Amino acid sequence: MSQTNTITPENFHALLESEPQTVLLDVRTRAEFRSVHATGAKNIPLETIVPTKLSLDTTLPQEVPICLLCEKGGRATVAAGHFLAAGFSNVLVVQGGTQAWIAAGLPVFKGESAVISIERQVRIGAGSLVLLGVILSIFVNPYFIILPIFVGAGLIFAGVTDWCGMGLLLARAPWNR
Repeated sequence: MSQTNTITPENFHALLESEPQTVLLDVRTRAEFRSVHATGAKNIPLETIVPTKLSLDTTLPQEVPICLLCEKGGRATVAAGHFLAAGFSNVLVVQGGTQAWIAAGLPVFKGESAVISIERQVRIGAGSLVLLGVILSIFVNPYFIILPIFVGAGLIFAGVTDWCGMGLLLARAPWNR
């Protein structure tokens, strides 16, 4: 994948003034998007983006800038790779994601229900699995210690590669749809 270009939320607004056809896509889950999102953003969850299908999508013009954002920027960077693989050349990731957008005081739409972000869900899930594994290894069978070791290895892998399998699984959970 080639280098992903980034843009600050403030510079996005300047770009929008000079190129009003610019597309802003939020790649978070539908539930996260319904909770709060940048005004004018369209939602295409990361788990639904397939490079081969993107190249056939006539609703996304390849000649205009496409700006991607998520919660903090990680998922948008992954999505940018998919867009670049599909032949889109003018792809930008909004630095800091929705959190930076809100911190910059830019307009957002806030829904009625608050949703726990995927990142927090991963922390809750990983912590619960580690605690469960330790308790089971003490009271049931010492081999249950494998569970927290596996979770710890997964967290290290996620930190090094910026790819989190647990996050991708949670994004597909019914409460995130």
